[in-house]
Amino acid sequence: MRCKMVVKSELDKLGLHYTKIELGEVEVMENLTEEQLKLLKYSLLQSGLELMDNQKSILIEKIKNTILEMVLYNEEMPKINFSEHLSNKLKHDYTYLANLFSEVTGVTIEHYIIIHKIERVKELILFDELNLTEIAFKLNYSSVAHLSNQFKKITGLTPTFFKYLRNKKITALNDV
Repeated sequence: MRCKMVVKSELDKLGLHYTKIELGEVEVMENLTEEQLKLLKYSLLQSGLELMDNQKSILIEKIKNTILEMVLYNEEMPKINFSEHLSNKLKHDYTYLANLFSEVTGVTIEHYIIIHKIERVKELILFDELNLTEIAFKLNYSSVAHLSNQFKKITGLTPTFFKYLRNKKITALNDV
């Protein structure tokens, strides 16, 4: 949300009109001059943001944002297959998206999704509101065993041991 506000502010400062501001995408009504483009790039950079005008980079960011939106920001993950969801949302063949993503990032889309799902699992474990079965269901894992195997593969820890370490840290902090 902060990023959108920064982008809006910078566009307003430059007197540019926009029809759409989404995470990773802006539609500006005017044709930008070289000078306006240079100023926009500079002002966004000063705010820690980057203006991308390369179509491949833009598509990679859209893939990442779509995955993050699905995994981190949805209350429940869509029951639809990830590849189907990405293809539908980004209007490209999944094979093309997967090859481009791997070529540019050095990581497969599947691995990128798994890493972010495990981050979400860690977050849910730390909140301590759901048990592992509920977390597995919420994130569309086929079983708790599947979730646990992926968790250990990525973190080197079992979910149970991760939770134990968290509880141990809290106990240690309470003793201070």
